[in-house]
Amino acid sequence: MPQLFFFPPIGTFTIAEPQNWVALFTFLVTSIIASQLSARARQQTQEATARREETERLYALSRAILLTEANQKAAGQFANEIVQIFNFPSVVLFERSTGEIHHAGPADLPQGLEEKLRQAAVDGTLFRDEQSSTTVTSIHLGGEPIASLAIGGPSLSDSALQAISNLVAIGLEKVRGQEAASQAEAARRSEEFKSTLLDAIAHEFKTPLTSIKAAAGALQLRSTQGAEQQRELISIVNEEAERLARLVTEAVRMARVEAGEIQLDRKLCRIGDLLTAVRENLRPLLEGRTLDIQVGPDLPMPEVDTELTEFAVRQVVDNSLKYSPPNSIVDVRAFADENGIVIAVRDQGAGIPEMDQPHVFEKFYRGSNVKSRLVGTGMGLALARQILRAHGGDIRLDHSSRNGSEMIILLPVAIMEKAG
Repeated sequence: MPQLFFFPPIGTFTIAEPQNWVALFTFLVTSIIASQLSARARQQTQEATARREETERLYALSRAILLTEANQKAAGQFANEIVQIFNFPSVVLFERSTGEIHHAGPADLPQGLEEKLRQAAVDGTLFRDEQSSTTVTSIHLGGEPIASLAIGGPSLSDSALQAISNLVAIGLEKVRGQEAASQAEAARRSEEFKSTLLDAIAHEFKTPLTSIKAAAGALQLRSTQGAEQQRELISIVNEEAERLARLVTEAVRMARVEAGEIQLDRKLCRIGDLLTAVRENLRPLLEGRTLDIQVGPDLPMPEVDTELTEFAVRQVVDNSLKYSPPNSIVDVRAFADENGIVIAVRDQGAGIPEMDQPHVFEKFYRGSNVKSRLVGTGMGLALARQILRAHGGDIRLDHSSRNGSEMIILLPVAIMEKAG
C-alpha cells in the first residue's frame, strides 16, 4: 500500500502559487487531447480491421461465386456462400426471372419478407428493418433490377452491401450466359444432327429405291412374261420396300435416342437370337464380306430392351462392316465373364488413327481417314453407347491397329437365367 501524507488543514485543496494553476490546466487539457487522440486512433484501427475483414470476405465470396458451377441450383449456392463467409444467421435470394426464393442459414424468415423481396426486385428499392435486423436490397444488372437479397444479422456498410449485390449479379449473369450457350450449342447440334441424318437417309434410300424402280420397270416390259421371273421381281420390290420401312424406323429411333427419349421395355433376351437378327438386318450390306458369329454355350439371358439392344449392337457391327475391305471377315463373339455378357466385334479394316481413338464415341465425330470417302452421320457408336449405358452396360474400343479394330460390348446380367 502506498503511504499518503496529509498536511493541515486536512480536507482542503489549495494551490498557493498561480503558476501551479497554469500547470494544472495544461496537464488537464493535455490529458483530454491525448485521450481523444487515443480513442480516435483506436476507432480508426477498428475500422481498418473491419474494412480489411470485409475485403477478405468479399474476395472469398467473389472466388466462390466465380467457381460455382452454372446450373439450376447456382442461386441457392450463392446464398449459402454468403452465409458461410459472412456468418449471417439468414440470407434470402429472390430471382425475378424465375420467381424462385432461395433461403440459407439457420434463422427463420421474418414475416412479410417475401413481399419486400418481390417489391425490391421490381422497384429496385432498399429496406432496413432495425427491429428484425434485416436488410433487403435490390440486385441490378445493366441498370435493371434482376433479383433481390435479404440479409439478417449485423448491418453491413453500404459499400460492402453494394459489393455483395454486384457479385451476386455477376454470378447470376454468368449462369444465364452459360445456360444460353448450352441451349445454343444444343440447338446447333440438333440442326447438325438433322442435316447429317437427312444426308445419310438420302444416301441409304438410293439403293432400295433404285432396286424397286428397276424391278418395277422390268415388270412393265411386255417381254417379261415368265411367272417365275415376275415372282422374283415382285420379291425384290417387297424386300426393298421392307428395307425402306426399316430405314425410316431406324431414323425415327435414332432421333429419339439422340434427344434422350430412352424408355426401356426390359425382357429376357437370348443373345444368339439377337445376333441372328443383327445378321439378317445387315445381310444386304455384306457385299462379299463375311459376318462370322460365334455364341458361347449356356449364356445367361440378360433382361434388356431387345429392339434397342439389337439396334445398338447393329450400329457397332455395321460400323465394322462399313470400314472393312471387300472379302474380309468381321468376327462377332459372345461369351460370359464375371461382369456379364461380352460381345466382341473385330474387323480387318485399316484401323482407327491414334489421334481419333479418344473421340470415336463422340456425336458427329468421324475418323480423319474415312470421313471423306464414306457417307455416315458419326452418330452410330455414340447412340450405341447411350443405349448400352441406359441398360447399365457399356462399350469401349479394345484395340486398333493397321490390321483392324475390336469393339467390346458389355451387357450386365441381373437375372442369371440360362438360355437352355
